[in-house]
Amino acid sequence: MRIEVLKSKIHRAVITEANLQYVGSLTLDEDLMDAANLIENEKIQVVNVNNGSRLETYIIKGKRGSGTVCLNGPAARQGAVGDVVIVISYASMDFEEAKQFKPWLVFPKEGNKL
Repeated sequence: MRIEVLKSKIHRAVITEANLQYVGSLTLDEDLMDAANLIENEKIQVVNVNNGSRLETYIIKGKRGSGTVCLNGPAARQGAVGDVVIVISYASMDFEEAKQFKPWLVFPKEGNKL
């Protein structure tokens, strides 16, 4: 049996931009991506702590060290600059493997820095 489990989580990052005119996705600082073991184009869930919205999208690599967390396209309607979000990715794995798996958890500091 395979199950889906938490793979990566960036807990309480702050939205720095919202770009309605972009094609879509979430742009993330490459430092945050590396720390959470996320890759460009990976499917993610974004949970907005301020308004309760949840959306699924994918990651676009942002400038390393910039602290960028930018909602793009339709996702820009789900949050505002300054909102706190949780970025989550999941992995599918064997049930027994999942019992031993430890997810990557990132708790950004001010400015979305590590």
